[in-house]
Amino acid sequence: MSPRFPSRPSRTSGIRTRAAVLAAGMGASVVLGAGGAAAADTTATSSVASAVEAQAAAQAKAAKAAESAKAAQVAKAAANAKKSAAARKASVQKKAASWVDPVRNYRLTASFNQAGGMWSHKHSGQDFAVPIGTDVMATHSGTVVKAGPNGAGDGPAYGNAIVIKHGNGTYSQYAHLSRIDVRVGQVVTTGQHIARSGNTGNSSGPHLHFEIRTTPNYGSAVDPVAFLRSKGTTV
Repeated sequence: MSPRFPSRPSRTSGIRTRAAVLAAGMGASVVLGAGGAAAADTTATSSVASAVEAQAAAQAKAAKAAESAKAAQVAKAAANAKKSAAARKASVQKKAASWVDPVRNYRLTASFNQAGGMWSHKHSGQDFAVPIGTDVMATHSGTVVKAGPNGAGDGPAYGNAIVIKHGNGTYSQYAHLSRIDVRVGQVVTTGQHIARSGNTGNSSGPHLHFEIRTTPNYGSAVDPVAFLRSKGTTV
């Protein structure tokens, strides 16, 4: 019999075993590398999404702020427009309610209720001494109800005269005029030119005779200076 010797691993088998171990290690490395790359991709995607969300939030905030600012501007403009309209209305109302002296650069002479030989009764108005041709103005807005010679129906002593009816139930009269520049039925405004002063009728010199009445006719006069002063004039 031939003697038996223990068998030894073949060289080929050892090589195969080492190759398997190396392959396993390399596979593990590949697997680990792929996992790291996947984790890195996930982190990058998350960062981009956060940045987009932050940008969108900032844009929305800016848009909201711009909208609020625009709304505030619109509200301010509306408030200013309302304020301006109120101011204009107040100015118009004040102007409509105001009274002015019938002439400028005058000197007061014969006064209301003054006795004298020039009148059959006491003086019914206030005289404003001014040169002939001085601009005569409506002391308040109203409608002309009398205009013409012979005192516009109140008698020749007044000469050429005008009577204006006002909205508050009073009347103003202008007499001794050299020229009449309005007609009956005409609407006039406060301070509007209506005539030129003169010396017509029963007059001792150039002046404007002015009355405030409670009716359009002679005999209903009240103190014109006190009346005008109560309306804010400086007569």
